[in-house]
Amino acid sequence: MSTAQHKIGSGFGARSTADEVLQGIDLCGSLAVVTGGYSGLGLETTRALSKAGARVVVPARRRAAAEEALAGLERVEVDELDLGDLQSVRAFAERFLTSDRAIDIVINNAGVMACPETRVGPGWEAQFATNHLGHYALVNHLWPAMRQGGARVVSVSSTGHHNSGIRWEDPHWRQGYDKWGAYGQAKTANVLFAVHLDKLGREHGVRAFALHPGGILTPLQRHLAKEEMIERGWIDETGALVDPDAFKTPQQGAATQVWAATSPRLAGLGGVYCEDCEIAEPAAPDGSRTGVKDWATDPEQAARLWALSAELTGVGVDAFASRS
Repeated sequence: MSTAQHKIGSGFGARSTADEVLQGIDLCGSLAVVTGGYSGLGLETTRALSKAGARVVVPARRRAAAEEALAGLERVEVDELDLGDLQSVRAFAERFLTSDRAIDIVINNAGVMACPETRVGPGWEAQFATNHLGHYALVNHLWPAMRQGGARVVSVSSTGHHNSGIRWEDPHWRQGYDKWGAYGQAKTANVLFAVHLDKLGREHGVRAFALHPGGILTPLQRHLAKEEMIERGWIDETGALVDPDAFKTPQQGAATQVWAATSPRLAGLGGVYCEDCEIAEPAAPDGSRTGVKDWATDPEQAARLWALSAELTGVGVDAFASRS
């Protein structure tokens, strides 16, 4: 099967920063929505986009914390959004749409990783619900503004997608919950979401990308005990990085999502998975954790996930067509 998953020679790499990939790009007059844009990679993404001239809307589950973290940044506004609560997602979208503004960039950055077994909504597994279903509903609700702006939508996945494809027989992990397997499924869902969104949106000028930002220690690791991070070889007993070269800084980690959202080199492209500010190659069969697994870019599985997500959230599978 042919694939668009091939490097294009971006000129950037693993150590490029968000500011560097935005050098020479003027975002004045553009509007970006960045979920979770007040912590970790999201905060660095918001800072970089604002610095380049964009107005950035940051929907946040912890509004007071977001306002404190973003204080002093120009052209940044905060609103309330809990991705695990579909009523909250709809309410945020409705508030935004009343402003009659076009959206140029959506970065689905917020997420949860390797949490204890947690149920939200009607019993959904929390990582699948928060990382995927909430963003699926958000993008569908914001479609009129995205179509108006010819938006780029960036779905922040992870090399964790190598852990698991979609467990079609039990997507909510009601049997044998495994926190890393559930995280892997959610990250695969992030890639498949971009694949099918790009298929639906391209005729309207809306393109979608997924990516792995790199290994970065941020608040995303809040559910991991110190002992587990020591066992994985990330930190030592003092909390210091064992191998600093194995991790990116938050500024470097934000670079790939900013690059995917703005790079002129990606004009006319979409539906691909990126890493290190470049389109990724297909994953090698040797088990290395670089590149993208074929289960995450399969268009049939992407369409199947879209249909399942529509069924679960009540946001119709034909929402894009009906709103055109």
